[in-house]
Amino acid sequence: MKYRTLGASGPTVSSLGLGCMGMSIAYGEPDEAESLRTLDLAVDLGVTLLDTADAYGRGANEELLGRWLHKRRNHRASLVVSTKFGLRHDAATGRVGEVDTSAPYVRSACHASLRRIGTDHIDLYYVHRRNPAVPIEETVGAMAALVEEGSVRYLGLSEVNPETLRRAHAVHPISAVQLEYSLFTRDVVEGEMLNTCRELGIGVVAYSPLGRAMLTGTVVSREDLNEQDNRRRWPRFAEGNIHHNLTLVHAVQRIATQIGCTPAQAALAWLLAQGDDIVPIPGTKKRRYLAENTSAADITLSTEQIDSLCHAVPANSVSGKRYPDQALTRLGH
Repeated sequence: MKYRTLGASGPTVSSLGLGCMGMSIAYGEPDEAESLRTLDLAVDLGVTLLDTADAYGRGANEELLGRWLHKRRNHRASLVVSTKFGLRHDAATGRVGEVDTSAPYVRSACHASLRRIGTDHIDLYYVHRRNPAVPIEETVGAMAALVEEGSVRYLGLSEVNPETLRRAHAVHPISAVQLEYSLFTRDVVEGEMLNTCRELGIGVVAYSPLGRAMLTGTVVSREDLNEQDNRRRWPRFAEGNIHHNLTLVHAVQRIATQIGCTPAQAALAWLLAQGDDIVPIPGTKKRRYLAENTSAADITLSTEQIDSLCHAVPANSVSGKRYPDQALTRLGH
């Protein structure tokens, strides 16, 4: 495994992290036993960045990570555990009903996450989504107080715009911005956002780097997704969109064959080639996919191969929005 530093003075992490969300929610039935074995393998493969959030299963994913950390506590010092706050669930519906980034909630959410994870500090603490009615200066000021007391080591933001990032960074150094970035989703990062991150010395943590598994080539139709899979309600997997998007995947598969790797590895290697300040966090709950994904860190693409992948999936060529409409309203503030 190779390593990269998030931000000008942020943590050093494995060049590929592990997104833990799918171990608890979103993509079919959870499998705790396999998830715990996958976390074990991650450590053995040199993965040090583990990403969760209090919203993933209303704390269930943090608790899962906490149970694993309790057994592997001798590894805690070498790990960078990141979590997020801001999305509050409605008790009646179980769905996200409010975005709360007020100063009092920052503190209460952090200490609740510490209890669930079973740790005395969070290495990288993100604002998951931002309530634009709350000044970002208030939110980051409260997060900075958590750094001062030792509950948090580094700060991050997720899905914000360049102006918000600048205002936040002026209050306290921001080490990382978590954004959706992949061959399928390039417009969110490339351009002003990436330029701002690089100007300020802030790392980019790329979530959904495999297009929610479509870029792996393992999803060939909607029928591959079981009834509990959230992707069934996501626009890019809808009838009328998925067929077009799979033609793009087929183009990536052809290039991957020429490179001598899987399409997932090609997509991750492409992301890694976009800059040493970018750290993808592909999510999985299965060991075989984790091993495949982490092997991408050893692939060095030629300029011609990078260009071929760009041409295979031109910017804005994917059909369908990246989120359902309700979730889109919480992005980019």
